[in-house]
Amino acid sequence: MNRRAVIGLVAVLAAGALFLTSCAPFLTALLEGGSGARGRAVIATPDAGFTDYSAQRPKWSSCGGGARCADVYAPLDWADPGGERITLRLAKQPATGGDPIGTLFVNLGGPGVAGASAVRDYVDGLVGADVRERYDVIGWDPRGTGDSSAVYCLDDAGLDEFVYGTGDPEADGAYLEYGSDAWIEDGIAANEEFGAACAAKTGPLLGHVDTLSTVRDLEMLRGIVGDAKLNYLGYSYGTRIGALYADTFPERSGRLVLDGAMDPAADINELSRQQVEGIEGALRAYVADCLTRDGCPLGAAGDKTGGAPDERAVDRGMARIAALLAEVERTPIRAKDGRMLYDTTLFTALIAPLYSEWRWPELDTLITEVSAARAGVAFRLADDYNDRIGGVYETNLLEAFTAINCLDFPRPERLDFDAMRADAAETSRLAPVTGKYQTFGDVTCAKWPVPAVDVIHPVRGAGADPLLIVGTTGDPATPYRWAESLAGQLESGVLVTYVGDGHTAYGKSACINGIVDDYLLRGDVPAADAARCE
Repeated sequence: MNRRAVIGLVAVLAAGALFLTSCAPFLTALLEGGSGARGRAVIATPDAGFTDYSAQRPKWSSCGGGARCADVYAPLDWADPGGERITLRLAKQPATGGDPIGTLFVNLGGPGVAGASAVRDYVDGLVGADVRERYDVIGWDPRGTGDSSAVYCLDDAGLDEFVYGTGDPEADGAYLEYGSDAWIEDGIAANEEFGAACAAKTGPLLGHVDTLSTVRDLEMLRGIVGDAKLNYLGYSYGTRIGALYADTFPERSGRLVLDGAMDPAADINELSRQQVEGIEGALRAYVADCLTRDGCPLGAAGDKTGGAPDERAVDRGMARIAALLAEVERTPIRAKDGRMLYDTTLFTALIAPLYSEWRWPELDTLITEVSAARAGVAFRLADDYNDRIGGVYETNLLEAFTAINCLDFPRPERLDFDAMRADAAETSRLAPVTGKYQTFGDVTCAKWPVPAVDVIHPVRGAGADPLLIVGTTGDPATPYRWAESLAGQLESGVLVTYVGDGHTAYGKSACINGIVDDYLLRGDVPAADAARCE
């Protein structure tokens, strides 16, 4: 196992748009990778006495696709609004009806996905036509991401080495025993080196990209557009932003839709353990579907095809995937471009198509190719997931993802290797095929160069208007239990259930679309017996 892989929570890139939900493949390609560009942190000294950030008037200019874009300032540190400041990039699509009832802010998740270019280029794939008619829709690049003041750590060659390895299995720690002291220490060292590079290239911004700072930025943006209350559509990690906003500014929370909910009270190890159950379940659903099709690479004599397979056939299919991962762990595959395919990269390639059912046939091709010791398809899928195109990382998603999570989640004062191994064993018990690839999450941030802010706690949103929490029963990235937990924590949370597979629900179900649109347009909240869509 390549020790350089970032261990722990899988990027819960948004969907409803982002790992996209519905039937728009071009949007999935955009959103799985995110949007925006890789850049360096930009920090400026404010004008003397400038602290009223909500009084800014953006200088909107045409930026293509009918959108208007602008940059606004935010304080680097909200505890010191008179100190240094950063920039945030916004993109606005005006309401098509010409008489907006307000602004709808959209966040696509990650953490690390930039939203301005998505709203600029693909707004019709993000919200329904009726919502577009009545709302100005704004996407922004949260602090640390995209074309806002951004986290920057490594050049493309450095990211390749960190994410995929050097191509030398010995140097990459591929032969170290998984979970051994040497393996853990090697992972800590690799991530410490990465963190040091982030600190050197990003500077003081690295300590201020936590989600609570983004929540305060969002409150500032609400003030800038002049809305009395925030209207918001957040996917995946974007639900953490929305939940913390409702908890911090309940009196200013308007119509908030949180689709593909995260549990704001769960720590990184709880989230990873629960998420891997979702991924394992989604992989089983794929195997069951594969076995109904001719030419399934997981079929064998005696396995039922052409109809619903029995659980034993699915178990055998899962075992074949486990054997393929184990074979690549033992014998990595050299790709034509010189990169080495390790099992960690194969895992990334496996999970990428799980977010949308229409992508499941890509897994057939992946399994066939890797079984024949060909790495090209695996790297194509992993590169798409990591926003790597032609050897170039198009966004800073990977860097921002780590930087934001390392601030948001508390860290133990010291690492207990034995406790970590016990936790890893339990995770692998819950998810025998994929569990090991989401273990030892504390390794990533153990030596992060800036202290954690720790935004993880239960939320109440006391006094907030009703909030819509949308959960999908077969969601691989944000398990349904997280939506149940969030709705239960919020005093005014209303749980809407989509019975199905894939990551998030808005945009893929007419029933869900109707509920969400009615809520955003009129504030209608479904009755309990009408809040379930199949």
